[in-house]
Amino acid sequence: MFRLPLLVALALIVAFGVGIGSTLVALRATTGFGAIRLGAWEAFPEAQTIAADPYAKAHRANGGRLLYGSAEGLTFTAAVDEGGERLNGNCTYLVSGQTPQARLWTLFSAVAEDRLPNAATGLPVALNSRMVLRERDGSFVISVAPTAEPGNWLAVEAAKPFRLVLTLLDTPTAGSSGLIDLSMPRIDRIGCGHA
Repeated sequence: MFRLPLLVALALIVAFGVGIGSTLVALRATTGFGAIRLGAWEAFPEAQTIAADPYAKAHRANGGRLLYGSAEGLTFTAAVDEGGERLNGNCTYLVSGQTPQARLWTLFSAVAEDRLPNAATGLPVALNSRMVLRERDGSFVISVAPTAEPGNWLAVEAAKPFRLVLTLLDTPTAGSSGLIDLSMPRIDRIGCGHA
């Protein structure tokens, strides 16, 4: 007598559990389709447009991210260095070169759980194009390390994997059909640990 309702309830619980679980995994796994890679950097130029795929729209809504217009901004992320190794808080990296043309750019590190940097520590957890020191040719060199470095320094948490987030604001890059030909800053690992 109770066997059929119990089996129906169990089937519904499994169906909803698997459905919700797989959706959450899909939202955490990717920002969407149509990614482009420029060296270590990755961007999803269509993720913020009306033509975005359903996963990109859901990912953006789930994260509460700001929607830029196609020429207003583009976010690049890097989870690996130029050698393809995962970025690690125990290592020191140099981010060097120039960004594509933009009125303003920002750079910060985020830990794997998408937690933003903690500015309450008093350490430089974010940099932007107006505060970074530049070379004579307009390029820059930024040290990304858990301990203080001379010049431009971006602090990261030691012993934790992280990713770099570079946002270009008011840039023609986002709407450019020649996006693949752009040059992005290099991310080179220069050492790990205290040795």
